[in-house]
Amino acid sequence: MINTYPLHSITLEEAMQKQFKMVSCIMDNFEGHESLTRGDLGVHQPENQPLTTLKAEKAVAQFFGAEAAIMVRGAGTGAIRYALAASLKANDKILIHDAPVYSTTVNSFEMLGLNEVRANYNDLNDVLKTLKDNPDINGVLIQHTRQKIDDSYDMEEVIKTIKEYDSELPIVIDDNYAVMKVKKIGSECGADLSCFSTFKLQGPQGIGIVVGKKKYIDNIRKMHYSGGCQTQGFEALEVLRGLTYAPVLLAISNITATNVYNRLKAGEIKDIKDAYIANAQSKVLLVEFERPIAKKVLAAAEKRGALPNPVGAESKYEIAPLFYRVSGTFLKADPSYGDHMIRINPNRCGEEKIMEILKESIKEAMNV
Repeated sequence: MINTYPLHSITLEEAMQKQFKMVSCIMDNFEGHESLTRGDLGVHQPENQPLTTLKAEKAVAQFFGAEAAIMVRGAGTGAIRYALAASLKANDKILIHDAPVYSTTVNSFEMLGLNEVRANYNDLNDVLKTLKDNPDINGVLIQHTRQKIDDSYDMEEVIKTIKEYDSELPIVIDDNYAVMKVKKIGSECGADLSCFSTFKLQGPQGIGIVVGKKKYIDNIRKMHYSGGCQTQGFEALEVLRGLTYAPVLLAISNITATNVYNRLKAGEIKDIKDAYIANAQSKVLLVEFERPIAKKVLAAAEKRGALPNPVGAESKYEIAPLFYRVSGTFLKADPSYGDHMIRINPNRCGEEKIMEILKESIKEAMNV
């Protein structure tokens, strides 16, 4: 029996309210005709960026109740790198969770010359002890979603604990896979900066967002002086459209995953040992098999139209359900998951089709 502690998803009604709020923020910053254009290009003065992008960033900051927001290149990874570079210096010590770290985040630490100090975020006493034992820690990174299958920490409580100990210590939140699925992101919980990819939110590929304290975002703006670094007007409008569509689409997907989970727990399909709802990293259904047939099930599911791999994890290109291995960080924690477990993200698919694919794929895998 595996214990999972998924993030609490917003309801469909709450998702609708986020959609309405996003539209309201767009209308507060754009005149009607501007929403029907593709925006401007270049480095308009004095802001040194497209005016459309500037207005879009103001709409995003307003939506999240933040001092400022900026769109950056490099998707979620780029957003995290810029946030770390804006709040820390080379050779600084950074507090992170004692768990497998996402590969591109490891790359960012190496690129920026940051030194990791680990604490168990599931244990607030350990967080405080680590801070006291390492008074030269210069910043903190917290991943909103789960790095290990049994992670249970409450991000807001971790932020509160750290800020009560040292209110000036900058906290950067990796909010990828959580935005528009939960009530509040990191910056809304007291963190200095929140970072996420818009590609995971029905937006354009390659564009990330950093939201939070203006003093740090001003540092990022200095890194974006050249025209080639700028998010152009048409991309910024695509970001806003994606942020508008995403909440309801993601809420429906969560409902579908929950319905499939309940049917599997009721024993509707044999040869399944157990099922779990978990954030791995996006909120998904994990299916554990009695036998080591996971890879065969995935191959059979693809022949029936399931996606064999993610593109941006819930990007606009992913319509069919994703049948895929468990996340890399989960596999680092326990390699046996690779043979006995798969993850399913419904995307835009309904529960009946998912149950059909799963049932037929297991049958084929057992007969091979």
